[in-house]
Amino acid sequence: MTAPRPTAASPTHAPLEQFPIENGELIIGGIPLSRLAVRAGRTPFYAYERKALAARVASLRAALPPGVKLHYAMKANPMPALVAHMVGLVDGIDVASAGELKIALDAGVDPLETSFAGPGKTDEELRQAVAAGILINIESFREVDILARVSQALGVPARVAVRVNPDFELKSSGMKMGGGPKQFGVDAEAVPDLLADIGRAGLAFEGFHLFAGSQNLKAEAIVEAQRKSFELALRLAGYAPGPVKFLNLGGGFGIPYFPGEQRLDLAPIGDNLAAIVAEAAERLPGAEIVIELGRYLVGEAGIYVCRVIDKKVSRGHTYLVTDGGLHHHLSASGNFGQVIRKNYPVAIGNRMADAPGEPCSVVGPLCTPLDLLADRMPLPAAEPGDLVVVFQSGAYGASASPQAFLGHPAVSELLV
Repeated sequence: MTAPRPTAASPTHAPLEQFPIENGELIIGGIPLSRLAVRAGRTPFYAYERKALAARVASLRAALPPGVKLHYAMKANPMPALVAHMVGLVDGIDVASAGELKIALDAGVDPLETSFAGPGKTDEELRQAVAAGILINIESFREVDILARVSQALGVPARVAVRVNPDFELKSSGMKMGGGPKQFGVDAEAVPDLLADIGRAGLAFEGFHLFAGSQNLKAEAIVEAQRKSFELALRLAGYAPGPVKFLNLGGGFGIPYFPGEQRLDLAPIGDNLAAIVAEAAERLPGAEIVIELGRYLVGEAGIYVCRVIDKKVSRGHTYLVTDGGLHHHLSASGNFGQVIRKNYPVAIGNRMADAPGEPCSVVGPLCTPLDLLADRMPLPAAEPGDLVVVFQSGAYGASASPQAFLGHPAVSELLV
């Protein structure tokens, strides 16, 4: 049976109900955590659940109008097996390097539904992208010149969209990707000149990409950014060398990580996108509306698991010393964008039915005080051998962490 979600991680974290509990133990992919750790071969490891990934995509599609395409931004988690699974769930994949492009193509993604964004694409990456037949989000005038030469050499016009740096920001976003001076995209006021260059170069123009920010839990802010992005695209379309076939309104959908955060309300976002789709049918006929999400699709489907190696008491405070840490999970340590460090939801995965005790800290084996996975958090009494679980770990985990730091073994990843 599935037990009620305990509050051992923290009484003020958002409820986490994506994984059941049986006999006091977390169940991932139908497998008890302790058995999954044996299957993994060693700790630490990440585990991502297929069922949770599919459920998230299904719930999102139910909230969005049918005219909106859903792309997975694989920078959130580029594990090849996970990407291959996502290819079967979403409409397309967005990549940010030639390395990611190879993983996506190997996973069977349709090149026509694949796009490439990034502020520093090399000449070789652009050649690979044109040869693969994917859509390239142009982010500078330099890229137009390179793509013109590549198109001529390969005898096929590069498929391009313009990534626009808008003149507004996504309010309340964890990371602002547009508005003001940014390394991303082309400033909106310079886009008409860029579009003229694209036309003269004979590139295959397809549309616009606008990504204002990420990790936002306020529906009204996302609605406002999407509406402003659409209106900006309408204005810029008048300068385009051809009809707009593709309009990527970005993402920004957040998930709750920290105490006090509430889940994103999808209803107003779905209503707003339905209105945009209807308006686009009249004002941008034939244009596909796309949203690009990474963290929101995979973040809650993954956990990070490490094992308690030692239990120490220092001047009255208990430390659980584990074999994992910031070298595997930089985000949970607070060193991946947090201004003020806050705890991810953390639990003792094989003691989920036990009541929390006195606050303790979960630390890793590294010789730095930054190696902290939970700071003064009420957790059940744990002993060496117990399994610490960090929830909300499906995005920006293994690939976003300095795994070579201090020479400890790399983390393993499982898709179950």
